[in-house]
Amino acid sequence: LIGQQNVGASLGQDSLVKSLRSGIYGILAVAVFMIFWYRLPGLLAVAALLIYTALTLAIFKTIPVTLTLAGIAGFILSIGMAVDANILIFERLKEELKRGRSLAGSVDEGFSRAWTSIRDSNISSLITCAILYWFGSSIIRGFALTLALGILVSMFSAITITRTLLKIFLGERAEKHKWLFKAGIR
Repeated sequence: LIGQQNVGASLGQDSLVKSLRSGIYGILAVAVFMIFWYRLPGLLAVAALLIYTALTLAIFKTIPVTLTLAGIAGFILSIGMAVDANILIFERLKEELKRGRSLAGSVDEGFSRAWTSIRDSNISSLITCAILYWFGSSIIRGFALTLALGILVSMFSAITITRTLLKIFLGERAEKHKWLFKAGIR
């Protein structure tokens, strides 16, 4: 530790509000991108991210986790990782649609092909979180804890919630409206 500075409650509160506001703006920008680029799957991913956020915050409340600035940063980073998982799934889904598979087959194959990448990247991040938690100070531990919890919930969210929402929207009419799934295909 080279230096330490104590700030008053109003300055800390101001930083907290600014961090939360920037996180909300970031999430909104990601939501717009997901809907614009992936159409219906993007909209469903945004719904899954809202469910993910509610589940994660409920877990934070249950444990309880104190959301410091570092903890908020870990939570926002975990939201980005949840978005990344959905992008991997949707890109695989688009590849399968390009190959001429049915919509239902493309969804199933997209999830199965994306799972190994999602699993491997999240496991390596969880290992990093464990190291940070084990060797870090209280601030670093808060970051590592919120990031690890967020990663675990995002794995559940991407594979279970997003898949369930996509399966709900698959039906007889979905094959007629494949264009809702083909955004970004060149």
